[in-house]
Order: sequence, then C-alpha cells, then structure tokens
Amino acid sequence: MPRPEYLHSLLLQYAPADLGADVFRPFYQTHGLSAEATEIVLSRGHEYLSRTTGVPASYHRIKHGDTLAVGRRDFQVLTGGGHSLEQAMLYRPAEKLFLAADQVIAKISPNVSVHPMEPDLDALGIYLRSLADIKATVAADVLVLPGHGLPFRGLHERIDALIDHHAARCAEIAAACRQTPLSVAQILPHIFPRALDAHQTGFAFGEVLAHVNHMLARGTLHLETDSAAVARYRTV
Repeated sequence: MPRPEYLHSLLLQYAPADLGADVFRPFYQTHGLSAEATEIVLSRGHEYLSRTTGVPASYHRIKHGDTLAVGRRDFQVLTGGGHSLEQAMLYRPAEKLFLAADQVIAKISPNVSVHPMEPDLDALGIYLRSLADIKATVAADVLVLPGHGLPFRGLHERIDALIDHHAARCAEIAAACRQTPLSVAQILPHIFPRALDAHQTGFAFGEVLAHVNHMLARGTLHLETDSAAVARYRTV
C-alpha cells in the first residue's frame, strides 16, 4: 500500500485517542455545530475500528508509477488524493482494465472531507486534480472496477459528471452565503436538506468544509470570524 495510507492506518489503530473527541470537539464547534449536535456526532467515535483487523507490522510500499504484478498480470500503479491521502489504483492498458478503488464510482460521489488534523486542506482541489490526471492517463473505453458497486464503462463521462457535481455544490454554497455569512453548520441544510443521523452528519460536515476550503483557495469565499470565534463565510 502507499506509505501515507499505511502510516495513517497505524495512527488510527494504535493512537485513536490522538484523533479523539478532544480534537474533534473544538473543530466542530469552531465551524458552528451546536454542543448537542457535536456530542451526537462524537458518540460514534472510531466505531469502524471494531470491524477491521488492523494493519500488519510490516508492509510492501507501492507508489505512483510503479508496476505491480498480480498473478500473471502487470498493473501500472496510479495514486490520487482527496477521498483518502494517497489512494492506489491499478491500470492495465493491454486489457483495458482499471481498478479505480473509491476514486471513481458509478452512482455515488466519493466522500471528500476535511478533518482536524489538517483543517485548512484543499481536499476537493486535490481530488479534482486527481480526476483530471486519471482522465489524461486512462483510456476512455476501459472496464472500470470500482471499490463500491458494479463494474461499469464510460470512465471519462463519469469523471465529467463528478466534476460537474462538485461545481454545482460550490454554486449552491455561493448562493447560500451571498447575503449573510454562514458557518459550515449553517451551510449544511442548504446542501443536505434531509434529516441526517450522526454518521451522515460527520461525513456531510467534512464534505461541506472541503468545498468551503476549495472556494477559499479560489478566492470565491471570504472568511469572517464572529465574536464567539465561529468561522463564517461570505461569497466574494
């Protein structure tokens, strides 16, 4: 696996408290999530760790541009960020096979989130650049084997649809913040109007912040901090 993925997995496995409630609580509250909603989201903790086997004490590192032998086939290793730190994908041009992991999925948009470890990260910008790189590198007529759902064809069209989806999200945020500066928590219902449970709220919060950070980087949003030290965003 790629080195950042391995090291991050080790951190979550052996030092989950370092990314626990004391880290996430001020992160959520800085962006306007109420104390009650924050505690509901935090009640999940790192629940997924109970459903995984952890990672081994040693590993074989792969990186972008490597060739990886799988059985009798050789695959080109591609990596991309945004959804995770350095997600590995496998491409075999000779047979037009592309194992896309979670980077390109047929029917859902991979979650692109910002977390307290790197709160100013432009994760969405990283993800969009990855999509552009995939489109430039991988042929349009490959069979895509994604991390979720069934295999599909039409890689380039799906990439275009994902790019359009995130552009539409940014437009919705710009419209919401045009008259009054809003916190991430206040933007949430504009983007996700349905009721969200704790699991969904955590993902939606990180996703909205990823769009906000991307818009800050592009200069289409302006950050304002109110008297309660809550970050709010106004459309430029």
